[in-house]
Amino acid sequence: MEAKKIEELTDAKRGSWAVSAVLAAVVMTVLILGGRNVGAPLVWVQTAAASFRQGSNDLPFLQSRKGHLDRLYGGLLVDGLDEESCHSRYQSAMYRRNPGRRPSPYLISKLRRHEALQRRCGPGTAAYSHALEQLKSGRSAASPPAECKYLVSISYQGLGNRILAAASAFLYAVLTDRVLLIDPSNDMDALFCEPFPNTTWLLPPGFPLTGYTNFSVDTAERYGNMVKNKVLRTDAGDDDVPAAAARLPAFAYVHLNHDATVEDKTFFCGDAQSLLRRVQWLVMRTDSYIVPGMFLVPAFQDELDAMFPERDAVFHHLGRYLFHPNNHVWGLVTRYYGTYLAAARQRVGIQVRVFGGVPDSPELLEQITSCTQREGLLPGVLAAVEPISPASRARSKAVLVTSLRSWYYEKMKGMYWEHATATGEVVSVHQPSHEEYQQSGARSHDHRAWAEIYLLSLTDVLVTTGRSTFGYVAQGLAGVRPWVMYKTDNSSAVPEPPCGRDVSMEPCFHMPPGHDCRMQWADPSKDVPYIQHCHDASWGLKLVGRNV
Repeated sequence: MEAKKIEELTDAKRGSWAVSAVLAAVVMTVLILGGRNVGAPLVWVQTAAASFRQGSNDLPFLQSRKGHLDRLYGGLLVDGLDEESCHSRYQSAMYRRNPGRRPSPYLISKLRRHEALQRRCGPGTAAYSHALEQLKSGRSAASPPAECKYLVSISYQGLGNRILAAASAFLYAVLTDRVLLIDPSNDMDALFCEPFPNTTWLLPPGFPLTGYTNFSVDTAERYGNMVKNKVLRTDAGDDDVPAAAARLPAFAYVHLNHDATVEDKTFFCGDAQSLLRRVQWLVMRTDSYIVPGMFLVPAFQDELDAMFPERDAVFHHLGRYLFHPNNHVWGLVTRYYGTYLAAARQRVGIQVRVFGGVPDSPELLEQITSCTQREGLLPGVLAAVEPISPASRARSKAVLVTSLRSWYYEKMKGMYWEHATATGEVVSVHQPSHEEYQQSGARSHDHRAWAEIYLLSLTDVLVTTGRSTFGYVAQGLAGVRPWVMYKTDNSSAVPEPPCGRDVSMEPCFHMPPGHDCRMQWADPSKDVPYIQHCHDASWGLKLVGRNV
């Protein structure tokens, strides 16, 4: 059984016989694969030898095409950071066959300016210390508005939700010139490298708002609550600036969770943003990807258009910029990749999410096999056992299954072990781990979950489960539109069709506002051509490309 393989592949250095075996395997892989990868077999061998001489634990199955050697992702990342502290930052591009979309020059310039803001105003600076004293005083910053403003993003829920929430908070921070500080709880400090050069994105200990991680819809300082009770008034003028500043709270809590009220969702209105920009400290909680809502704010639209001319690539760029596995997780990724996925002609990722306590489902298994075979992602099998000719082994596919359950992996592995494929292709099926149930907040669980999300993002094609944030993150990092398996009301029936190609690689905003800024019911997808309802969540919204 392949469960727990991620943890079983240790960091121990191999002996000289193992080095020889690996180099021989690399040579054979190059000879077998041929085609697009035959350009630099000697480079592969030399790189492998150098890597082992330097004591590296990563198997350097590097892509030879020029586009895949852009380790800065078209300028998203800056050069010169300490590579030893974060191996994945500059190595990840070498593991991707899909180089991804090119970021716009304006997005790159915004990222560089935001990095400078984080250094100028972040933890450890005089500006940050002054802002903390202002917060402790319980009063708003004196007018004119403070140069340094802050956004604290609360980390909770599963890993996929946490990643999407952090990406959403970061985009809002960039749009409003705020320093982003991520709540370090739930292992946010133990999964990712620091994304900003020479500063931190983690909220340091000693934050004066005690209990901020428990802020909820009942918190008095909640923005929607203060608007409802007229503590904050979006219609109040600021002709008397000192008086207006005196009325502002020291901080506001922005509640954009699944239980957000109508007043909370006025956050996506221009009047609300005019008011909030004067508040020095914001604390935000969300369990969703709220980025499509930001595209509804008139004051943000010009900036967003310039940053993201390809609107279906927002998380693709934000994710590749922000989320770099730390060295421990990167070791899990690269060892598994090198052992099970690197030599395959094609890598197919299948993300299976079983919601609730539903038992192992033959119907879901049939949905998976019907989807992958009907769409030509995996071959069908022959009823009789047929021998495989040696020549057909060059036509290989490696299937990466990620699921809390092992049953689906075992069934698929058995099918391709016991039967020859109709096309003659060799199919190997792998599952790194199976935890059986979600263990949010457990460090080893989160390490494996993050490694598996990243491994999925290194596959060539993806099949995901509808409404799963785990799958959303993988498809965005990969830069591919997945085939999505939709959930039906009748769990005993296989949907027809079993899956569909998603219109965008963007995540879905599951709980968007249902009212416009005049508090009247409205459907945002009717007015904005590049926002559509999600196919996997009927009321949710997602960003799409120009040609959809």
